[in-house]
This record gives sequence, structure tokens and C-alpha cells, in this order.
Amino acid sequence: MIMTAIQWLLDFLAAPTVGLTSVFFISLVSATLIPMGSEPAVFAVIKANADLYWPVLLVATVGNTLGGMINYALGYGAKQVFARERKTRWFHWLERYGAKTLLLSWLPGIGDPICSVAGWLRLPFWPCVAYMAIGKFLRYLALTTVLLHVPDESWRWLLNLF
Repeated sequence: MIMTAIQWLLDFLAAPTVGLTSVFFISLVSATLIPMGSEPAVFAVIKANADLYWPVLLVATVGNTLGGMINYALGYGAKQVFARERKTRWFHWLERYGAKTLLLSWLPGIGDPICSVAGWLRLPFWPCVAYMAIGKFLRYLALTTVLLHVPDESWRWLLNLF
């Protein structure tokens, strides 16, 4: 039943008529602790409609930042889970540099937990949100810009491999 629901959600989000809505929801879900990437959706919508370049980047940033805020809220309420993590090096690094550390919230694998630990540490909410948004926006901007400069022939060649 869960697999059917996940498949329905993925099919719904892949619908070409949804566009910005898909980008928003995919970006939101991928910023939570669910392992999923939003970059392919962002790139696909921009590649299909170049006029949506800035709206897509902004919608993806908002969705991804809201997902980071969800992680922050989860961490805010989870004391027991992080109690043993308090001794690790990255935890001390987060305590030392504070909200600025959330510029790294875009990093795969560690970005989402950083948001959760920031909530657990009760770092100031709005500065955390601002740094999350900046980091996530810069990631989308850089990645999309690079991918748009890859010639279409290269994408066709890659598709033919699969």
C-alpha cells in the first residue's frame, strides 16, 4: 500500500501540466530526511521552458527551505535522539559557527541533519532560515547554470546509453 502511494505521488509530481507545483513539492520532500533529489526536476522544468528559469529557482528554493524548516522543527523536539551525537566533531562545529553553518544545508547527506541539529540546539530560527535559503538558492543557481551549458547532443547521447 505504501509503495502504491509513493508511486502515485511520483506519477503526480512528474505530470508535465503541474510544472512549478511539481518543483515545489519535490524540493520540499527532498529537503526532509527522505532520500530524494530535486535537481533533476528543477533542471527538467527549466530545460522544457527556459522562460521559467527564475520562477523555478525561486519555487525550488522556497520548497527546499520549507523542508529544511521542517527538519529544524523535528530537531527542536528531539532531545534524546541527538544526545549521543553531542560528542562528535561536526556537532561542535555547528555549535561554534551557529546559524551560518546552515549555508551548508544544501550538501547531500549532511545538509538535512544539519538543519535538524540546528533546531535541537535551538539556534535562532530566522537567521537559520535565511542561511538555509541562501545556500539552497546558490546550489540551484550553480547546478542549473552548469547543466544548461551542457550541449543537447550530450544529453541525447546519455539517454541512448540507457
